[in-house]
Amino acid sequence: MSERITLHGLQVATELYNFIEQDVLPGTGLDSARFWAGFDALVADLAPRNAALLAERDRLQTELDDWHKANPGPIAGARGMRAYRKFLTKIGYLVSVPDKVKVSTRNVDAELALQAGPQLVVPITNARYALNAANARWGSLYDALYGTDVISEAGGCEKGKGYNERRGAKVIEYARHVLDRCVPLTRGSHLDATAYAVIDNQLAVSLNKGKTVGLKNPAQFVGFQGEMTAPSSVLLSHHGLHMDIRIDKTHAIGRSDPAGVADLVLESALSTILDLEDSVAVVDAADKVLAYGNWLGILKGTLTEDVTKADGKGGVKTFKRGLNPDRQYTGPRGEDVALHGRSLLFVRNVGHLMTNPAILWGAQGREIPEGILDAVITTTIALHDLKKADGQGLTSNAHGVAAIRNTRRGSVYIVKPKMHGPHEVAFASELFGQVERLLGLPDSTVKLGIMDEERRTSVNLKACIAAARSRVAFINTGFLDRTGDEMHSAMQAGPMLRKGDMKTSSWIAAYEKSNVLTGLECGLRGKAQIGKGMWAMPDLMAAMLQQKIAHPRAGANTAWVPSPTAATLHALHYHQVDVFVVQKQLEKADVAAQRDAILNDLLTVPVVKSPRWSETEKQQELDNNAQGILGYVVRWVDQGVGCSKVPDIHNVGLMEDRATLRISSQHIANWLHHGVVTQERVRETLERMAAVVDRQNAGDPLYRNMAGNFKTSMAYQAACDLVFKGLAQPSGYTEPLLHASRLKVKAAA
Repeated sequence: MSERITLHGLQVATELYNFIEQDVLPGTGLDSARFWAGFDALVADLAPRNAALLAERDRLQTELDDWHKANPGPIAGARGMRAYRKFLTKIGYLVSVPDKVKVSTRNVDAELALQAGPQLVVPITNARYALNAANARWGSLYDALYGTDVISEAGGCEKGKGYNERRGAKVIEYARHVLDRCVPLTRGSHLDATAYAVIDNQLAVSLNKGKTVGLKNPAQFVGFQGEMTAPSSVLLSHHGLHMDIRIDKTHAIGRSDPAGVADLVLESALSTILDLEDSVAVVDAADKVLAYGNWLGILKGTLTEDVTKADGKGGVKTFKRGLNPDRQYTGPRGEDVALHGRSLLFVRNVGHLMTNPAILWGAQGREIPEGILDAVITTTIALHDLKKADGQGLTSNAHGVAAIRNTRRGSVYIVKPKMHGPHEVAFASELFGQVERLLGLPDSTVKLGIMDEERRTSVNLKACIAAARSRVAFINTGFLDRTGDEMHSAMQAGPMLRKGDMKTSSWIAAYEKSNVLTGLECGLRGKAQIGKGMWAMPDLMAAMLQQKIAHPRAGANTAWVPSPTAATLHALHYHQVDVFVVQKQLEKADVAAQRDAILNDLLTVPVVKSPRWSETEKQQELDNNAQGILGYVVRWVDQGVGCSKVPDIHNVGLMEDRATLRISSQHIANWLHHGVVTQERVRETLERMAAVVDRQNAGDPLYRNMAGNFKTSMAYQAACDLVFKGLAQPSGYTEPLLHASRLKVKAAA
C-alpha cells in the first residue's frame, strides 16, 4: 500500500506528490494549491463521464454479440450488409457522416504539417531509447547501410569484426547513387566528385576529369559548414528533407575518398512518439514517476544516460549521452541557417479504459482513470517547453547555444490510442480543454493524435475528426489493435481466419485506404500527419526497403519504424516519393462516391462459415500464437518490459507489444469458443511452447523459467488467463490481466 497525501478529494501517492511538487511545478508559474484544487475538480467532473463511455462500449458489445449469435457466419451478400448496417445504425454504433469537415488546427510544427518522413515509437520508461529516438532526427546513411542486410555480404562483403573495405566501397557507391537521384549535377555523377566548394553563392563540384559543375537545381544547396573553399559539410534539400555531405580528410573513410567525403547524413526521424501506453509496463505510482520523469527531463533538455561501448581496442569507453543541439550552417549568401537537431516529440497517453492506483479519488477512493492522470501531468510538464517556445526562460549554455526545445509553435502533442468512435474523441478533446483551463493555456494548445485502431473509430472516422477539428495533428492506422478489435467485436460470428490470411481480407485494404482519403477530405494536408503502421522486423532492413515504400505511395506522410537505423533507411522512401504531390492527386478523388463501398468492406466480418483447416494447420496456428503470447508476457509480467524484440517460433526477432498480444490471445479464444480446438489441446500447446520460450531466453540472467513451474509462474498464469478468459476481457484488451499480474509480482518482490 502506498503512503498518500490527501488533497481535497484526491489521495495522491507520496512519491508522485513529491515529484510534482519538487520537480514539475517549480518553473511553471503554477500555484500549488490552485493546481491541486483544479485537478480535483477536473477528476470529479470527468471520471464519471469516462466510466459512462466504457459502459457504452459494453452495451454495444452485448448488442453485437446478440446479433452475431442470431446471424452467424460472414455477412451474406448485399441484402445481409444492408441489414447489418441498419442494425449498427439503430444501436448507435454507426453515426451519420457529417458534411464538409475541415480541420482548423493551427500552430503545428513543420515536422508534422510540412515535411514527410519516418516516425519512431519508443517506451518512455527507457531513457536510452528516448534519447536515441530524439536524436534520430539525423542519421548516418553509411552506418545504416554498412550494418544491415541492405548491403549483401556476398562476394567478400561480410560485416566481420573490423572494417571491410570491399563492403565499405559498396556502401559509398550506394550513397553516391542516392545523391545522383536526389540532388543531380548538371553533368556527371557524385561518384566522380573530387572536391566540393562554394563559389559565387552556389555549390561547385569538381569531377575527376577536371571539370567543375553545379547542381541541376541550384536551389537545393541550402548551406555549409567550414570554409567556402573547403567546407566540412554541404547541406542539400530534396522533397523537404535535408541531406548533409560530411567532409573530413582526416577521417578513416574520408581520407581514402577523392573528395574527402566521410559520410552522408540524412534527415531521418522527423517525429517520435514517447510512449506511456502499449510499449511500457507502467502499473503504479513508482512506474509513473519514472515515466513522467523522463518526459520532464527530455523537455527540459536535462535528460542524460551513461553509455558504455567497446573502444575498438579491446577495452570499453563510457560517455554521457544527452540531447543533440540544433545544427548551425552558413547559407549560400552568408546568412545563418539553423535546423532542428532532434525529432519533434509526441507523448502517447493511455486510452480511456485503465485506471491507476497512483491517485485515488472521491469518497469511495477509486483509482483515477489513467488517461485523465496522463493528460494533466504530461501537459503540466510540457509547460517547461512552452515557456521556451514563447521566449520565456530561454537560456544558453556555456558555449552560447540556445536552450533545447521541442515545439517552436507553442503546441503540446499528445497521441490518444484506443478510442472507440466520435463520442470518445470528443471526450478526449474536452479533457484537453479542461487541462488547458487548469494550466492557463490558450484553447487547442494541446494537439490530438487520433489512433484509428478501433473498429468503431475507423467506420466513423470523419465524425471522429470533426469531434476534435481544432486539435487534430495526426491520424494513424494501427493494423494490430484494429485486428484485435475486429476479432472481439465479431467474436460470436464464427471462427476467425488464420492470422496470416487476415492481412489479405477486404476490410484491411479498405481500412488503410479510408484513413488516407478521409484525412485528406478533412483537410489534413499541410496541417497534420497521416500515418501508417510499424515495420516489426528490425533485422530485416532489405525487405523493409522493398516493401515500406508502399506507405508514402499510398499518401501517408509518416510511417512507423522500429529503430533509428530503420528511420534513416525509410527516409530514402520519402526522397523517392513526393508524398504531398501524391496527396494532391488523392484529393481529387470523389470520396463521397466511394464511401458506401468502403464502408461495406470495412464491415466485412473475417470469419469462415465452415472451417476446413487440417489438424496440422490448426496446430501450426496454435503454436505460433502460444509462443508469441508467452514470449511477450513473460518479460512483461516478470521484468516489466513492455516492448522488446521477441524471437518468434522461427527465431526471427519481432517487435512485440500489447497490440500483437491482443491478436494472438483473442484468436485462440475465438477458436476455443467455436470448437475449432479444445481446451486440452491449447493447454498442451502452451506448456510445450513455454519450454521453447525458456530456451530462447536462456542467456538472460533475470529470466525465470515457466516450464516446470506452471502453478507458480505468474507470467505463465497470466498468459493462460489471456486465452481462457479472453471472451470476458473488455474489447479484448490485455491490460487488465497484465496489470493485475505485474502488481502481484512487484508486491511479492
